[in-house]
Amino acid sequence: MKLRKTGLLIAGIAAASLMLTGCSVSTTPGGGSGSDGGAGSGEISIGFSQATQQSPFYVELGEGVKNAAEESGASLEYVDANGDVTKQNNDIEDLITRGVDVLLVNPVDPQGIAPSIASAKAAGIPVVTVDRSAEGTIAHVGRDNVAMGKLVGEAVRETLGDAGGKIIEIQGDAGGTVAMDRSEGFHQAFEGDDSVNIVMGPYAEYIRANAVTAMQDLLQSNPDVKVVYAHNDDMALGALQVLRESGRDDVLVAGVDGLMEAVDAIASGKQYIATSLNDPISLGSTAAGVALAAAAGEDVDAETDAGTELVTADNAADYVGDTLFAESK
Repeated sequence: MKLRKTGLLIAGIAAASLMLTGCSVSTTPGGGSGSDGGAGSGEISIGFSQATQQSPFYVELGEGVKNAAEESGASLEYVDANGDVTKQNNDIEDLITRGVDVLLVNPVDPQGIAPSIASAKAAGIPVVTVDRSAEGTIAHVGRDNVAMGKLVGEAVRETLGDAGGKIIEIQGDAGGTVAMDRSEGFHQAFEGDDSVNIVMGPYAEYIRANAVTAMQDLLQSNPDVKVVYAHNDDMALGALQVLRESGRDDVLVAGVDGLMEAVDAIASGKQYIATSLNDPISLGSTAAGVALAAAAGEDVDAETDAGTELVTADNAADYVGDTLFAESK
């Protein structure tokens, strides 16, 4: 397998962040989270620091956390870092000041949030990470992103067969563990296969609009591309949009996360060939459950793997539904 990088820049950033529907958020220390009261009211208070809302996955992840908090009678203090690690550190420090019982963090940068995790530890507040792990926390809830990338890579390799060809990889975020793991797993599927040339595209931050811009440039510089693999389905669908607008229905597409729009495309049997499941609502709910247990002083597993499944044309019809992301069977 041959590997090379391109130095293309992404022009423009996606528009405003989506709001977490239905969650009342306190913006002042001690202000609480809705009418049930917040930190210090006698109920367990979860401080949830979200990395971003600029992707359907993260919106749904937040919904999963919110739903689990409501069902358990806990209050939720929600803050959105909007992709800015400095803001995330400040947000977490603010949650510590508010006196939350436990912190649930989806890190922008696992290394970059080390100062705020240290502050939480000094304050005696347990920290649980979700989706992306970080050092210094008591627990992590996520999925095996290496396995997810490898499952998709194996499906792509089987589809290409002995012919091989050029694959463009549109990446998530620079330095992010999810992006690195999904890349690693995908590449593992092609170890020893010299018929495949993987071209590393730019970081599109898991945002469809960024992937559209990136794919327009990538297609011009790589007209011989056979497959586009993106680190999430939202970016893969952006690439698919460009390919179809350019009349390139000969180029196959694959992603990760099980976004229902992608599952529908796979079920149609045209162009989109594979994704692996990463239901964010169930992930958020599981993470909130671990956080609540930690806040109650219970022993929790250091690692909780929520599992995944491969979706291809052979089984996509089984996963089609009215949810935003496909659910595991």
